[in-house]
Amino acid sequence: MKNFKKLALMGLTAAMSLSLLAGCGNGTTGTANTPAANSNTPSGSTESSTPAATGEFTTVEEGKLHMSTNAQFPPYEMTTDDGGFEGIDVEVAQAIADKLGLELVVDDMAFNAALTAVQTGQSDIAMAGITVTPEREAVMEFSNTYANGVQVVIVKEDSPIETVDDLANASMIGCQADTTGYIYCSDTPENGGYGEDHVTAYDNGALAVMALVNGQVDAVVIDNAPAQEFVAANPGLKILDTEFANEDYAIGFAKGNTALKDAVNTALEELIADGTVQSIVDKYIPSK
Repeated sequence: MKNFKKLALMGLTAAMSLSLLAGCGNGTTGTANTPAANSNTPSGSTESSTPAATGEFTTVEEGKLHMSTNAQFPPYEMTTDDGGFEGIDVEVAQAIADKLGLELVVDDMAFNAALTAVQTGQSDIAMAGITVTPEREAVMEFSNTYANGVQVVIVKEDSPIETVDDLANASMIGCQADTTGYIYCSDTPENGGYGEDHVTAYDNGALAVMALVNGQVDAVVIDNAPAQEFVAANPGLKILDTEFANEDYAIGFAKGNTALKDAVNTALEELIADGTVQSIVDKYIPSK
């Protein structure tokens, strides 16, 4: 059953280009902070100060590109000591804003609020390690894929849970609320999940991991990149060798906002082609 579940999840994401719904939470707003020492532009390439796509598009605030996110998802988005923001998503968004001749503004809030903000026109784009699902496609537009995410399982080093299949024996699994990890895990056993009674949702991944450390859950399902960060910061934890799911990440837009989506896609294609996106990913997730 679990092998079928993994195939079903991977089949779902294979058709995707790279989360659900709630009211906006209280968040902070700031301007993206990209280190001056790294322009994110590969040597020999040039940045354009004009829009990367023809046609008219509008933004929430003239001359600015508002990005809603949940800045507690390292290394994709996180806060800096001086109150700014950094990470893969932040730098990719900054590069896109540069292409479009706009100033990037990062709006930090709860994950589900970040999705709602773009749907209700409070932000222009949503970037927070967002996986495309049919449910999200029904209420949002999505860009082409720009990064790949692998979901993994974190357990204590002495845990009896040794493979993904062993999750069926877990009393409680921790996940970040409204993520695909939570959606998959809380689904019914008939659909390959473990049931809502065996899953606890937390506002962010750090709280889920802390619950694992404190013995409140038996395992945490989360993306591999932040999982590596959390395990490194919490001795006694480990990541299972077998992955839980493989997904693609995309940028979210309001339903029907095809003009902005097309402009962002054109900029994104250029940034992928000239190596900028890969250089940003390599900066935060070095190849071993």
